[in-house]
Amino acid sequence: MGDGPGLAHTGRVVPAPAAPGAPRVRVAFVVPLQGPTGIYGPSCLACGELAVEQLNAHDGIAGREVELVVVDGGRHPEVVAAEVDALVTSGAVDVVAGWHISAVRQAITRRVGGRVAYAYAAMHEGRDDTPGVFMLGERPINQLLPAAHWMREQLGVGRWAVVGNDYVFPRVTGATTRLALQDTDSRVVTERYVPLGTTDFSLVLQELRHTEIDGVVMLLMGQDAVHFNRQFAREGLDDRLVRLSPAVEENTLLAGGADAHHDLFAAAAYFDGLDTVESNELARAYAQRFGPWAPALNAVGESCYEAIWFLGRLGRHCGGIDLASVSSFGSGSFYDGPRGLMRLDGNLLDQDVYLASADGLEFQVEAQISRIS
Repeated sequence: MGDGPGLAHTGRVVPAPAAPGAPRVRVAFVVPLQGPTGIYGPSCLACGELAVEQLNAHDGIAGREVELVVVDGGRHPEVVAAEVDALVTSGAVDVVAGWHISAVRQAITRRVGGRVAYAYAAMHEGRDDTPGVFMLGERPINQLLPAAHWMREQLGVGRWAVVGNDYVFPRVTGATTRLALQDTDSRVVTERYVPLGTTDFSLVLQELRHTEIDGVVMLLMGQDAVHFNRQFAREGLDDRLVRLSPAVEENTLLAGGADAHHDLFAAAAYFDGLDTVESNELARAYAQRFGPWAPALNAVGESCYEAIWFLGRLGRHCGGIDLASVSSFGSGSFYDGPRGLMRLDGNLLDQDVYLASADGLEFQVEAQISRIS
């Protein structure tokens, strides 16, 4: 399978640019532009735009130029799904991709599952066997669980509280973490889930203060995590409790302020400060395209870049992007990108995962905690 521009191997023949006269491949690009996860939106849009420009300078998707049709994934899941359904049914889009919460993904698959290919970019709770759905993000088995093990070994953190938003990903991830840690030196002591859009965490923080724990697994999204981190630090809980999150990224740090992130750790397949050949290629291309005042280059935005390029790889491998064509894309396929080497396992994407600590408004990568096999 081919690589993105700047990731080509020496001697590789670069495909011809996409044919401008052919009908475009139109992608329903579902990313949050409002609500708690709207904080990720600008990074998603910039990274998606960069991926499309690179693909169109390359061979597009199956030789056709690519166009994004942006759908605001920050609204109620059924509203988002209805818009995607209308676009698919009318023929206005050919495929679906983007970063959005699992509740939105489930609503979309109920409407259009089995009709079009769907590159789901976000971290997720596990397998979704809907035909045509490719789950490209991290999942607990290679993200939170190795991170909890590292923090037990390195920091002595063994007793966890889970604080998450009240929808499918946090609840399933919290339950998975609790069950997986049962036979280890770590354990989940308590779980608390709050609605998306929560701004006052005083009751949650009071419970944490009076519970015998060493750390908090944060399964809070976007602006909710910002509010939680600010209030957590204001209450002085960061002096005795660490925090671990699969969703905190550079925008969250910027919004929270430098004083809100003492002993905050994040686990992800990509960080802006990840110093690898592949990640540096993306960072240079992103800076050249958008300049010094660009939206933060982060795990969420990079996952959108990843999803659009994944569609390009599907088209190149399968000869088309329709559901019948992509069904031939087999398990075990390897390719490389900004995250490094990745492998498709069924419809799940395996990738290396890293643990980073917050340092003011940036992340410092501490360790690689999961490797693809």
